[in-house]
Amino acid sequence: MVGAAMVPAPAEFSRPLAVARLPREGLERLVEANPAECEALARRLRVPAIARLSCRFALMPGRQGRVVAEGDLEALVTQTCVVSLEPFEAVVRERFELHFVPTGSESEDPDPELPDETGYPGETIDLGEAAAEQLALALDPYPRRPGVAQDAGEAGEAEDAGGGVVRDDADEDRAPHPFAALGRLRRNDGS
Repeated sequence: MVGAAMVPAPAEFSRPLAVARLPREGLERLVEANPAECEALARRLRVPAIARLSCRFALMPGRQGRVVAEGDLEALVTQTCVVSLEPFEAVVRERFELHFVPTGSESEDPDPELPDETGYPGETIDLGEAAAEQLALALDPYPRRPGVAQDAGEAGEAEDAGGGVVRDDADEDRAPHPFAALGRLRRNDGS
């Protein structure tokens, strides 16, 4: 519709907090998703299920509406293994620092060494949405169920002294794993 105002969809997991209510000495707040919120978040994040999600925030008000947040997130998530395609449960734990800033005052060219900034409209930050975003960032994009053997493209490879790949005869007919070169680069980089 032309000219119609866009109304944002309600967040699946919303825990609003008025910035003006933050005491100068800071505040701790625990947010936990209920079963319906976990189900909605699982659909949003495209995972089979989220059994639980909680995040403890330590919040400190800053200048010009800025709020510094340190968070400890924990979730129990069902993911699908990229090798076996079987679902499995994984515990996700993430510590993070985040700065809530008034919308429009975000850094033009954010420094990757500094904490992330998230804009908030009006006078309210949403701790539930912040926890959901941190969970999305913490999820493994290529989850592998514990105990699943590496796939066929990786199984018979070994590096020679020059950094090249040596394959045993059983692997001659198999194509190399598409991410094998990235793995070698990462190992050579010392990461």
